[in-house]
Amino acid sequence: MAFSELLDRVGGLGRFQILQMVALVVPIMWLTTQSMLENFSAAVPSHRCWVPLLDNSTDQASVPGTLGPKDLLTVSIPLGPNHEPHQCLRFRQPQWQLLDPNATATNWSEAATEPCMDGWVYDNSTFTSTIVAKWDLVCDSHALKPMAQSIYLSGMLVGAAVCGRASDRFGRRLVLTWNYLQTAVSGTAAAFAPTFPVYCLFRFLVAFAVAGVMMNTGTLLMEWTSARARALAVTLNTLGFSFGQVLMATVAYGVRDWALLQLVISAPFFLCFVYSWWLAESARWLLITGRLEQGLRELRRVAAINRKGAVEDSLTTEVLLSAMQEELSAGQAPSSLNALFCLPRLGLRTCISTLCWFAFGFTFYGLALDLQALGSNIFLLQALIGVVDIPAKIGTLLLLSHLGRRPTQAVSLVLPGLCILANTLVPYEMGALRSALAVLGLAGVGAAFTCISIYTGELFPTVLRMTAVGLGQMAARGGAILGPLVRLLGVHGLSLPLLVYGAVPVLSGLVALLLPETQSLPLPDTIQDVQNQRPAQREKQQPHTPKSVPIGFGGD
Repeated sequence: MAFSELLDRVGGLGRFQILQMVALVVPIMWLTTQSMLENFSAAVPSHRCWVPLLDNSTDQASVPGTLGPKDLLTVSIPLGPNHEPHQCLRFRQPQWQLLDPNATATNWSEAATEPCMDGWVYDNSTFTSTIVAKWDLVCDSHALKPMAQSIYLSGMLVGAAVCGRASDRFGRRLVLTWNYLQTAVSGTAAAFAPTFPVYCLFRFLVAFAVAGVMMNTGTLLMEWTSARARALAVTLNTLGFSFGQVLMATVAYGVRDWALLQLVISAPFFLCFVYSWWLAESARWLLITGRLEQGLRELRRVAAINRKGAVEDSLTTEVLLSAMQEELSAGQAPSSLNALFCLPRLGLRTCISTLCWFAFGFTFYGLALDLQALGSNIFLLQALIGVVDIPAKIGTLLLLSHLGRRPTQAVSLVLPGLCILANTLVPYEMGALRSALAVLGLAGVGAAFTCISIYTGELFPTVLRMTAVGLGQMAARGGAILGPLVRLLGVHGLSLPLLVYGAVPVLSGLVALLLPETQSLPLPDTIQDVQNQRPAQREKQQPHTPKSVPIGFGGD
């Protein structure tokens, strides 16, 4: 009897799993708002230079009463390239000649202008406050805004690298609890940041913790759920991200001040930190790493919650030692990051799954840039991303059950790639068709995220699962950072960035066909389980006998 059989005995889909699902997925919804926050908190409002005639009450007193704000704006601010008041220049002295009906907007020289020496005036009609207005991230400092986003993405990359390995060493629940606290404290501190560098530092720490929460949530759900319900559990988890997109749009619509918005989305994690101490550590990880007493306590606790009283009483240390003798001996073997690349079967899985993660992150940002170019209302656009994601992920669950992991993974990457490639053939004047292709591609990316989240957990053993997931998350964040840079290729051809965005997921999807199918197979616990997995797949097609199923693969 292996862990899969122990899990079936204590309940692989009962009250405990339902409570755990609620406790873990609700934070995921709020977690999504952290990643989407700067769509709103860093929105760039309309702005112009501060000028005395318009903004100084003393100078306004000397202005003739026949002149209105529009006239004063004309003589104070030159016109920009879009024939609107320039956002970064002002006249050194009022150009009264521009009020002459026969004058033209060109009746001034460049020498008559200067940068915004006294700051800017911002339009607060949409947002009462943003970090752009607070720290004047405009004009010569406009590059600081994307830098803040890059710092956040870098935090997720570093967090994925550190938290994945830490979870395999110290446990899933312990690292998750710490990540909740770090998200709450760092997110709250960011709302009170006195300077822009300090704000970026706290956002980096938030992103670091966000990566840890994402990885450990998915792994805990997977390791506490039976094989038949594993895809459902992970799909519900990824749906938390979809609902989080809609939640972000709703909260941002009601809270228009960046600091208050930062507080609203960060404070709930203090509650998550408190109740996370109730969460059960992964008994699978505890047993494989030799912590038998702790693993036994968690199994008994789950059996009690699932109302399996008889099973709770029958679980003893002797039963665990007998059930998992081979896994325990193999699990104590050294397991390092090198094993993911050096062992033949693990090496192929690592390279291909990492490529799929990279393609997901790379393609998502490519599509997001296309959607933003549509010029839609920012609140509606944010909600649309989440709404489109929901049916895509539900459909993925059906495909995973009927087609299997491997073909679904391939299709979910190839489809958005083809949609992007198709957009290179559609004229810019056909905005509706371009929008439809972009939305369809986004739905495919949502499906790819769901599938790769499930697939990665099933491809790697318990002793290295979080390390592999962390490596994949790093690849996804690396793709996210690289994605916007590909736009620079547009100087060589307008369609060149789209060709790159489309080619990467298509090629990754085709390469994914080299991965083994894992549908309905128990999770591998040790490296030896992975080495034996192919014979086990053949065994499943033969009549079942107790002696024919290797330990670690029985019961499912």
